[in-house]
Amino acid sequence: MKEHFTDAQIADFLRRSYFVVDGLWFVKTEESRGFDEAIALDEAVWEIMSKIQARKAKSLLGIQGNSLADFARAFQLKLAAEGHDYKAELTDQQLVLAIRVCPWYEILKTSGRTHIADIIADRICAREFAGWTREFDPKIETKFGLRLCIDNSETCTVKFRIKHS
Repeated sequence: MKEHFTDAQIADFLRRSYFVVDGLWFVKTEESRGFDEAIALDEAVWEIMSKIQARKAKSLLGIQGNSLADFARAFQLKLAAEGHDYKAELTDQQLVLAIRVCPWYEILKTSGRTHIADIIADRICAREFAGWTREFDPKIETKFGLRLCIDNSETCTVKFRIKHS
């Protein structure tokens, strides 16, 4: 007998597995090699993962271009897939994200590890977001404003805009 599952059930299962495997490998690396090596490896993983995700988002969404609007569409697929609660505002010049709920920060809170949230935000989020922008246009810069995990803000504010020479 073959079971049939809804797309929502499959997505929820995979999303949960994605978060768990990320946390488990980090904790196990930290236990055996220390926090500094674990965070350095995490940076390397997310730098590559961001490229893979951006390329896959382009493919899935049929995106041919590299505009800020193309980036916004693809990056929102990532946010939606991971379960972020956010608002996006796109103009010709910039994309502004106001993230109200970040599942990564929620995991840190649940696991009692908010003391490393600032390190994660500064080293992992920054590197991951930059990896995404490089896959579209190296001129897209990322600017973080107030953040949930560092500033105890109600939102994490991130601006993406085209650098002008």
